[in-house]
Amino acid sequence: MPRSSGSSSSTEDDAQRTQELEEFLAELSQDPDREAVASEIQVLQSIYGDDVVRLWHPPSSQGRRSPNTKDDKTIRYEVVLSLPAPHEEISVKILVSLPEAYPRSSPPQLQLLSKYIGPFGADSNLFGSILRTYISISGVEWSEDTVCVFDGLQNTLELCMKWYEDRLTAEKVEEIIREDTREVSLPPKKSGSPIGLEEDTTSSKGNNFLPPELPAGVNIYVAEPIMDRKSAFVGRACRIDHPSQVPQILSYLMADRRIARAAHPIINSWRCQVDGVLHQDNDDDGETAAGGRLAHLLQILDVNNVLVVVTRYFGGIHLGPDRFKHINQAARNALDLGGFLDAPDSKKNTGRAKRH
Repeated sequence: MPRSSGSSSSTEDDAQRTQELEEFLAELSQDPDREAVASEIQVLQSIYGDDVVRLWHPPSSQGRRSPNTKDDKTIRYEVVLSLPAPHEEISVKILVSLPEAYPRSSPPQLQLLSKYIGPFGADSNLFGSILRTYISISGVEWSEDTVCVFDGLQNTLELCMKWYEDRLTAEKVEEIIREDTREVSLPPKKSGSPIGLEEDTTSSKGNNFLPPELPAGVNIYVAEPIMDRKSAFVGRACRIDHPSQVPQILSYLMADRRIARAAHPIINSWRCQVDGVLHQDNDDDGETAAGGRLAHLLQILDVNNVLVVVTRYFGGIHLGPDRFKHINQAARNALDLGGFLDAPDSKKNTGRAKRH
């Protein structure tokens, strides 16, 4: 069966581009000042594959002259690479620009040509970080008379990989939040049944199990998640009238499978003033010292009659001290969302403290 004209045209174009690059490399090899560049491109082909490198041509609609002409001494070529495992199906296109003085006295420049990485539109931060590859402290070190495009490409792949995985994590957490919001907006199926939880079918079979429910009048405010290196921090806050409400609220949250599956579901702290006595307590929930830091935050903000809970979804990368900054910020965001930082009746601590 004869091939379609589109397939034939694509094959011919690929062959033309391959021949164009081979002729260009042969020409460079004859120039002592550019022989190192030709050798470097051939090394890239041996590492990534012969078909990943192609000479760059600007869009013809812009009316610019073709690249790599005698009038323009800058060499430009495209490199199409796949992200590392497990995302090999995602590819990125990178423009490599080599000034006339490279590698003798000038570094190369890399530019991301891909507008999308997977389903996500690349943003200005990613574009900028790749442009600054050889001039940023966190980029690739360049020294005179040293070829370094390979190091820059690897650095670019790492940046794109992290950026892509951060978007995947953010999308997953946003879906969890959307599920929470969608279920909270639905009326309960039974009088007194908790909002946001699936109906327990075992109760219809005569069992005595009842899922936990929120105390009457308690509303939980959920802040937008804070993302860092694939970890997510979600803050929640609610007003409480008595310390006895705290275990009931925490049990209600833990009954939600989306919260319970987190690495640290209910890092919390609370303060409640009853009959002139300030009751307070906190719980690290496995994140050492996190509860105490939340307690300190509530003390500094002078917020009473409030329970604040932070859920941390661990992304596999240890954040060090940054995790405490995010936990406190997630808590503060929830307090701000609920209006607790402005409500006068949640402040004005005049009682003596009592820790449970």
